[in-house]
Amino acid sequence: MNTLRQAVHEYLSLRRSLGFKLRDAGKGLLDFVTFMERHRTSYITQALALAWAQQPIDVQPAQWAKRLSFVRGFAHHRSATDPRTQIPVPGLLPFRAKRARPYLYSDDEIRKLLRATLDLPCRGQASKLRPWTYHGLFGGTASQLTHW
Repeated sequence: MNTLRQAVHEYLSLRRSLGFKLRDAGKGLLDFVTFMERHRTSYITQALALAWAQQPIDVQPAQWAKRLSFVRGFAHHRSATDPRTQIPVPGLLPFRAKRARPYLYSDDEIRKLLRATLDLPCRGQASKLRPWTYHGLFGGTASQLTHW
């Protein structure tokens, strides 16, 4: 049976041959293996995966969830050759990304934007429609948004 470090290298080689870059995951999994070696453990446990993922303590929970996802993917792979492998359950480190709040233009800002499109420079005969094209495009989009 190969070591955990050998298994990580094989896993990363396999995934990279399939087109995955795995820059962060590659570094993270090698760090995870070093952590496991310090704990003198040759197989993945959920408790150690969680302990590793929650390092360092001064980062956002999203970083912890990302680190645990690296181990979860590798653990799925490793469980085929080492039945002692525990796959960290989904939701162990729950994280919900906060969506950015959209900015809604006021009616006055939309009017200013439409006026600004009419001042776009025209270079050559074919570009004389350029200001009117953008005016129509933005004006049509703005009218659609105000009818929601």
